[in-house]
Amino acid sequence: MKDPGEQDAPTRPEPVCGTPGKNRATCFAMRAADETPVMRLAATAAPAGLGPQDIQSAYSLPADGGAGQTIAIVDAYDNPHAEADLAVYRAQYGLPACTTANGCFTKVDQRGGTSYPQPSEAWAGEIALDLDMVSASAPGAHILLVETDNDGLENLAAGVDRAVALGAKYVSNSYGRPGDFDTDLSMYGASYDHPGVAVVAATGDNRYGVAFPSTLPFVTAVGGTALTPAPDTARGWTETVWARDPYGPGSGCAQYQAKPDYQKDTGCTGRSVSDVSAVADNVAVYSPTVREVPAGSGTGAPAPPPR
Repeated sequence: MKDPGEQDAPTRPEPVCGTPGKNRATCFAMRAADETPVMRLAATAAPAGLGPQDIQSAYSLPADGGAGQTIAIVDAYDNPHAEADLAVYRAQYGLPACTTANGCFTKVDQRGGTSYPQPSEAWAGEIALDLDMVSASAPGAHILLVETDNDGLENLAAGVDRAVALGAKYVSNSYGRPGDFDTDLSMYGASYDHPGVAVVAATGDNRYGVAFPSTLPFVTAVGGTALTPAPDTARGWTETVWARDPYGPGSGCAQYQAKPDYQKDTGCTGRSVSDVSAVADNVAVYSPTVREVPAGSGTGAPAPPPR
């Protein structure tokens, strides 16, 4: 038998979303192209991939992490089955129910209402991944899902503003547009600059090279790692950079964004990416629409569980 959390990692990942158009973003979820999905509760064995107990063990997270806090997820388009799929994931792992009825789960459009955008199978996968990973790392938190009209940068920025206006102190953004442009700060920066709110963004899946909005100096840029059980060590896990050719966590130097005061490296005169990293490989996700293992870089646990 395998140790808890030890699973056969997928060998051929592929992006869930495609290449973004001008002034658009892509989601950073990935799926295992060479595995058969398991779309039911596992009665006698855990699903393949790392579950909540693995993630909590690896990072010494409390089982009730996030209690009393709201974590927002901003994504494009609609996943009409988001709440139902989340219920399956949480039931599988014995996490407390998080529903609209009990006040734990809220889904809104980018204006804060219920006129949800058109569905997207690709972005529905990203939404499922984000909901499950927030549940895994902060099972006691309330979850606010903000679905924007489409993947346009202006709409995603509006979604961040809406999340903060609705009271979220932690905002997760698992999407991006490759590159760094001199207009990023002036056009969209204000929507990601909310003092007192932890705004985090994934760095991308294309190895060396930066992606907006993780390039912004007031956004916490999150890279990706791979966890391996190591029962003979004090931690119980080993952690390395996530890498599966040709994919890996985005990194680099944003030449048009100022270096934050907390960055002291000398190799980049601008903002260096990333700031922190967490598991982004071989996590279990429930999504009948798409199979998503491994997770995209930075999307494994981008929203820090409040303690």
